[in-house]
Parts: sequence; structure tokens; C-alpha cells
Amino acid sequence: MAVAARVNERVERLRTSLEEPLLVTTGVNVRYLTGLASSNAALLVDEEQVLLFTDFRYAEAARAVDGVEVVQSQRLLLKTVAERLKGRRIGFEASALPYDGWERLRDGGADLVPRRGLVERLRAVKDERELATIREVARITDEAFAMLAEERFVGRTERELSWRIEQLMRENGAHGVAFAHVGGGPNGALPHGEPSDRVVEPNELVVVDAGALLDGYHSDCTRTFATGDLPDDLARAYEVCLRGQLAGLEAMRPGTTGAQADAASREPIEAEGFGEMYGHGLGHGIGLLVHEAPTARPESTDTLETGNVITCEPGVYLAGRGGVRIEDLVVVTEGDPEVLSSYTKELVTVR
Repeated sequence: MAVAARVNERVERLRTSLEEPLLVTTGVNVRYLTGLASSNAALLVDEEQVLLFTDFRYAEAARAVDGVEVVQSQRLLLKTVAERLKGRRIGFEASALPYDGWERLRDGGADLVPRRGLVERLRAVKDERELATIREVARITDEAFAMLAEERFVGRTERELSWRIEQLMRENGAHGVAFAHVGGGPNGALPHGEPSDRVVEPNELVVVDAGALLDGYHSDCTRTFATGDLPDDLARAYEVCLRGQLAGLEAMRPGTTGAQADAASREPIEAEGFGEMYGHGLGHGIGLLVHEAPTARPESTDTLETGNVITCEPGVYLAGRGGVRIEDLVVVTEGDPEVLSSYTKELVTVR
């Protein structure tokens, strides 16, 4: 019954923003509104009913969803949807529906109106159940980082360390692993580099970026470790990045725009001459997806709200030398930001 109440509440919140019925085709949005995880489903929400379209593989699970009418569809889902929408004015998710899908609905006689971000705006503000799950998956990730830091780094490859933190997240209760990236030495200067067979060496930085999965919700945490005494420029880069990260955290409050929070993190980094080495945004929302609303970057038009869950992850990257990124998962509250990533941000030296 609790699940049904949440589904109904979410659908009712969506209805208040609609100018016409909305066809939801993004899988993660269907899951958010109904609880159904499916690779082939669509949802039509209008004032009177909620139609859940899916094929035979998911039909039984769909029938367990309260408050929806299930339409068992052909494998080519939009063919069935088009038959039901003939002659109707319908909003569609403009950023998600592929052109051939749009053509199929149009050719079927639907009057299509592009809509953007309607469900995503709801997903950006987490309810208490969502927050509890994200707090727990963040705790699991913290435990994995703490355990990894007790192990040997030097002499192991980036791939070995990446696989190890995946194991540790699962051993601590994660239902799955979203990603695990390890970059040592010069590879740490690649913000989205993939783990390689490079062996970690003494006296360098190692960037570890990992995210776990629990009941459909994600974590995201990055810590940078030292494998011994560091050259002065790398040690200084760490100190400066940490200052920027703390400034970004302090700015993550209701009413602050994503661009303002991003700018706050850049001030101390630019003041120390590292501004050109911080080339990505401060953070992104997280939940059923690793990257979702709101965003915190120079071009962001989002405004932070109570209940947002967002990363705070400035980086400083010295090409050919090494990189630093320090990332926390944060809940925006009416008071101080609630930082969910509790593993230390002091520079930890590993073996």
C-alpha cells in the first residue's frame, strides 16, 4: 500500500503541471512514476486515467502496479500506443522520443506537443524514502573507500584497484555498481579516463571515483590518494582543490543557482593560478540516474531546492603529471548542506 500511495502522489504532482495528457517514454521516468523497471514501457497520464503500456515480458509486473490500467502491447510498443492516441492532442518528452518514434505517433494521427523536463523536475526533489536509500548507498560507498585505503596501491594496476572497490561496495551491501574509475599518475589528469593496465607507482596521486547502486538509487564519491611524498605542485594542487570543494559545499543552499555554486568553488582555485586546470562543472544531481537535475556548472540555469541531492566535485588536473578531484554527495536542506560522503577529505597516504 505504501508503494501505491507514493505512485499516486507522484502522478498527482505531475498532473498539476500538465496542459494536455503527457506520454512518458523515458524508462527512468516510467519507473519513478510507477515503480516498474522495464526496457520497454510507456505511460500516458491524463486527468482521468493512467495507461501503462508494456509488452508480454513485463505485463505481469505491470499489473501489480496500483492505480494504472495496463495495456499489453506489441514488442514494437509505439505501434500500440499510436493506435490508442489517434486524434488526440498529446504532450511528449521531446528530449527522449526518437524521431522515428515521433513519426510513428504522428502518422498514427496524434497531435503532438513537445514538453521538456516535467518529470525530471519532480525527480530532482527527493522524498524521505529516496533520501534514506541514498544515505545508505552513500554509507556503503564510504565503507568501501575506507577499506580500499587499508590495502596496497603501489604495484597494482588501475584495473585491479577498480575491480577491488567494486568488490568492496558489493561486500558492504550494494545491489550493483554503477562505475569504478581509478587513474594513477598522469592518467589521473584525465577527468573521465578509463582504468588501464598502468601500474601505480610510488610518490604520485591516484584518483578513485566510484558509485554504488541500491534499490535503483546511486551514490557518487571521489577521493584522491597519495602513494608517498608528492612533488610540491601536486601537493599544492590538492590543497587548492580542497579549498574549492569546501567553498562549493558552503554555497549549496536553497535559492542558490547552479552557476553561483559553481562560481563559488572556482574563486579559490583561480586565485591560486589553477583556474585553467578546472575545466568541468562543480556537480550534478543524482538519484535513479547518476547524472540528473539539478546541475551546477557555469551555464546552469537550475536553482537549488530543499531535497535536491547533488555532487560537489571540483578538480585540478595537471596534464602529464597527475590530477585531483574531491567529491561529496550532498543533500540541500533548509539549513547547512547535509554531506553524505563521510570518508575523510584529508590527503591520505597509501602504501
